[in-house]
Amino acid sequence: MLHIIGRNNSSNVQKVLWTCAEIGLDFERTDFGGPFGGNDDPEYRAKNPNGLIPTVEDGDLVLWESNSIVRYLAAKHGGGSRFYPADPGARALADRWMDWQLTVIWPALLPAFLNLIRTPEDKRDMDVVATAVAKANAAAKILDTHLTTNAYLGGADFTIGDIPVGVVTYRYMNLDIERPSLPNLEAYYARLCNRPGYQKYLMIGLS
Repeated sequence: MLHIIGRNNSSNVQKVLWTCAEIGLDFERTDFGGPFGGNDDPEYRAKNPNGLIPTVEDGDLVLWESNSIVRYLAAKHGGGSRFYPADPGARALADRWMDWQLTVIWPALLPAFLNLIRTPEDKRDMDVVATAVAKANAAAKILDTHLTTNAYLGGADFTIGDIPVGVVTYRYMNLDIERPSLPNLEAYYARLCNRPGYQKYLMIGLS
């Protein structure tokens, strides 16, 4: 059985948990990282030299980097489906948003998330928050424009591309920040909120 190492409130772990829900894959999970510690244990570093979460063990395979894990699980258990299209072009249209999540929207939003959720109020840098929110809103407008003519990021169907961006979208929509009018993104978020895996693994509050 797939073994997922990482705490359930980690955005990167949530990508993997949600993917498992979408493809109907059973797993076991071990709390790790954050308040549970263990990231610097030599045994863990031997599995994941970055000391980050998640790490997954699937038989003899040990894999880290959350988006790579999502791709691996989708290829192994959902290959050829609408979730992981067989056509290289269709797959690339979804796959690019996974990279966009890593390079654009999450780096933009992360400083606001860390300050507002994981920093005591008296130690928050609100100038950093304001800058981050402005960058995140600009990224969100890119999403909103794309979603004008697409129900999901890869097109008409829910795909791997929606997993990483959907995880960030939950944080963006639930932080106490000012957001511009984004009707298409709001409708997209509502569609995600109707998915059982999203409800179970994402809609647990911010921490």
